[in-house]
Amino acid sequence: MRLTIIVIVLLVLTACTTSVLTPPHELVEKAIALQLEKTQQQLNQQLDLDFQGFQINHLSITQEKPLTIQNLITYQVRGTYDLTFKLPKRKLTQPNKPFEVYLQLQKEGKTWRLLLPEQSRKDTEPVWHSYLIQ
Repeated sequence: MRLTIIVIVLLVLTACTTSVLTPPHELVEKAIALQLEKTQQQLNQQLDLDFQGFQINHLSITQEKPLTIQNLITYQVRGTYDLTFKLPKRKLTQPNKPFEVYLQLQKEGKTWRLLLPEQSRKDTEPVWHSYLIQ
């Protein structure tokens, strides 16, 4: 009986701790927006398009997998969202666009960073670029 109570208390504490540390929905949306901004800058230059912004709707998170990258807690977050690009004379919408972001909680536990892997050879460890999510 005593062991059962201890196990239940530990499970409850673990569940509470994990839910507090997982990235909130709004943070995931900000991370996707930051990732899109980086990609949008490259597209504007390559395709000479006049993107005037974008909007993220219907964000659905399907997986939050905890990892350790550079000795810090990191979450690989996957799901889908609807993306609308604003162009000068029209809007372009992409429904159910899949996403994968890596969100890292910093040591002090107050800030999160978006990690983007550098495109490198498949047989080497990825090099991560880190961006503060505000």
